[in-house]
Amino acid sequence: MSFVSENLMGKLFSKRKKSAGPRSSTKPVNEDMRNTDHLGGDSVGQGPALKSDIALIHGDAVASVSSVKPGSCVSGSKDQMVILYDYDKRKILEQWTGHTSAVTKVTYGRSIDAVFSSSRDKLIKLWKPGRTASQQDFRGHALVVTAIDLSQDNKTLCSGSRDNTVKLWDVETAACLKSNSIPQNLVTDVKFVPNSSFVVQTGEDKEVRVFDTRSLNPVFSFPKKQYLQMCCDISADGNFIVSSSNGFSGNGCEATLWDLRSRKLHLEYRGHIEAVEACLFLPGTERPLVATASRDCSVKIWNMLSGACETECYLSGSGPLTSLTAYSDGSILVGSFSQGVHLLKLQGNYLTKAFHY
Repeated sequence: MSFVSENLMGKLFSKRKKSAGPRSSTKPVNEDMRNTDHLGGDSVGQGPALKSDIALIHGDAVASVSSVKPGSCVSGSKDQMVILYDYDKRKILEQWTGHTSAVTKVTYGRSIDAVFSSSRDKLIKLWKPGRTASQQDFRGHALVVTAIDLSQDNKTLCSGSRDNTVKLWDVETAACLKSNSIPQNLVTDVKFVPNSSFVVQTGEDKEVRVFDTRSLNPVFSFPKKQYLQMCCDISADGNFIVSSSNGFSGNGCEATLWDLRSRKLHLEYRGHIEAVEACLFLPGTERPLVATASRDCSVKIWNMLSGACETECYLSGSGPLTSLTAYSDGSILVGSFSQGVHLLKLQGNYLTKAFHY
């Protein structure tokens, strides 16, 4: 899949090992989930490509999606655009242009009502609804910016890059507060740990690191995985990290649950057959669940504690899946290479497609 390894954005920019492409899972499929004609496509397993009566809002692959409020989603694309979309009313609310290369990540600051985007152009930009131009540019990275995340109070931004650095920024002034460079640390993702001074970082050196934001020095690293670590997320209570691996042909295609308290690997979620590009703790569920999205075109929902795959959805024709975000009403949004953003609905043990845009 050389078209993925070099020319996609963010997590997909660097060279990856060649993969064999999507194949059928060996996991038994819930037969009740196959009959979804009323949703415009198949649910799990085989079937025709999902059709959408909505024109795709992006002109190229979607690299990143982020939650804003239920009914809307912000997305960033290789087409250099950042778009805020109302998927309930099916209309574009904001469309921002200003990056000169592919957008790699987007995130939203609720308390300041602002969207942040990173890009291959080495910049991070801050956008405000109702204003067309970028309100702040964060300059300082020497190579593509591959990761951004906001602190709980939305006052501090953390970023990571292929220049081997992790940086902390003052959101109001765009000043770089701290920077840490580690050789061969090509950053893939960063996340603040709630109610703590920690920030977690994944990278192509196969490590999951924890930094203290007061000094931006590494506190500890979890044991190295076999493959590159592509993405990470933090549980709402701040006790667990989930990270995803860049395996291929079924080898190393897992997500990993790490315990921040014991500083140990807790369990692995295995079942994807290609690289797992995105992982997420799902909000507002009765039992703790983890979602993963893969280059094998599937989204899987896992019981966080047991590691069992509870349900899955195959997005035929989507190309590699790149990113995830979700709401407590069961809405899950998935960025894809070929079909824009997919809206899925999780109801009980059923994960079904709504539409893509």
